[in-house]
Amino acid sequence: MVNFLAGYYHSVTLDLSKCKGCTNCIKGCPTEAIRVRNGKAQILQDKCIDCGECIRICPNQAKYAVYDSFEKLKEFKFTIALPAPSLFAQFKENVSKEQIINALHEVGFDEVYEVALAAEEVSVAIREYIKKSSIRPLISSSCPAVVRLIRVRFPSLIENIIPIKSPMEIAAKRAKEIASSELGISLEDIGAFFISPCPAKVTAVKQPIGTSKSYVDAVIPVNVIYGEILKNLGKGSFKTIFKRAGGLGVGWGRSGGENLAIGWGNNLSVDGIHNCIEVLEEIEMDKLSDIDYIELQACNGGCIGGALMVENRFVARVKLRKLSEKLGYKSNLDEGEIKKYIEDGYYKMEGIITPEHTYRLDGNIAKAIEKMELLEKTLKGLPGLDCGSCGSPNCRALAEDIVLGRANETDCVFKLRDRVRQLAKEVLDLSQKLPPTMEAEGGGEKP
Repeated sequence: MVNFLAGYYHSVTLDLSKCKGCTNCIKGCPTEAIRVRNGKAQILQDKCIDCGECIRICPNQAKYAVYDSFEKLKEFKFTIALPAPSLFAQFKENVSKEQIINALHEVGFDEVYEVALAAEEVSVAIREYIKKSSIRPLISSSCPAVVRLIRVRFPSLIENIIPIKSPMEIAAKRAKEIASSELGISLEDIGAFFISPCPAKVTAVKQPIGTSKSYVDAVIPVNVIYGEILKNLGKGSFKTIFKRAGGLGVGWGRSGGENLAIGWGNNLSVDGIHNCIEVLEEIEMDKLSDIDYIELQACNGGCIGGALMVENRFVARVKLRKLSEKLGYKSNLDEGEIKKYIEDGYYKMEGIITPEHTYRLDGNIAKAIEKMELLEKTLKGLPGLDCGSCGSPNCRALAEDIVLGRANETDCVFKLRDRVRQLAKEVLDLSQKLPPTMEAEGGGEKP
């Protein structure tokens, strides 16, 4: 199932049959991308960033993520699993990283390349870029939900996004190159499958930003493959052609892990989409110019708190920290070799990130000004309670919807109540002004 609409792809999808129109989702959406009309939720495709907050909030499971199926493995002669670092925190502490990797092989993948290994490379690339750049603060590009949030709500901060590919992309690129070189398989015959903690990664693969095409061929959520891995734990082993990641790369799966791996500068770590919004607002006001780099992650706790995960994020955070410590905070990669790749532009995005103009009232400036004036006038007439009972997240959003023809003023229950009272009064007034009877007009009874 592919969720395209008017040029947009979204992993986050709505099941109307399960939606009860409860309005829980409209309050939690960070980009005000959800409305409830006629008793059902609607997702505004141009505003959705696939953060997965609505999946978490919906009590009726009416929101879900679209992803690739295991059937896609059959499309390639050679398949490589790309497990996110957070995957290793989903199992009991006595389950080793190697056991999980072996289980992925048993599930049906020919090889397993850890995204954590690519994260170690990307950490070096980020560190070197920070040192040379004059922009402050630079913002991590590793969380696609945050990148899309900036495009939609904070377009002026696009230049602050560090133009370096995410570990997921570098892992897919590197894995294919090594497999092709070592095994003599053409790149077209190799399929890279990312094991994802969130729906935003699915969207980042299907509709990438900063590059024309993703190196990842398919995305399977952690909560979908979890059972298969569990069934195959302790079964078999295989000889891999790839290196294994250390604690620095694995630590990327939790908030603060990226900054720890970078190991340079005055850096800030923020997790949770609403906390990210608060920090981005401060950057817009030039309050954080003394910070070199900000690691922003949409999910609470980082990727371990993704909407498609299994384990409690607090438990997973402890597990991942212990695993990182056990593996050691020292990379086995050749930093000199990585710096050569940096010089060749190996880690840089090929394209530029462009803003998503979702808050325009009209493409014509004159009409947009007229609509803005009407919006402000309409807003003054609303109660300002931001209760959400109208199906819009707040009164300003309702005013915008009214101006754009997506809602009516009487969608506001308070305005509707006032209108009903007014109509009742008019009916009462009319009832007291009935025309005289024919008898009264004739001057009494006929003889």
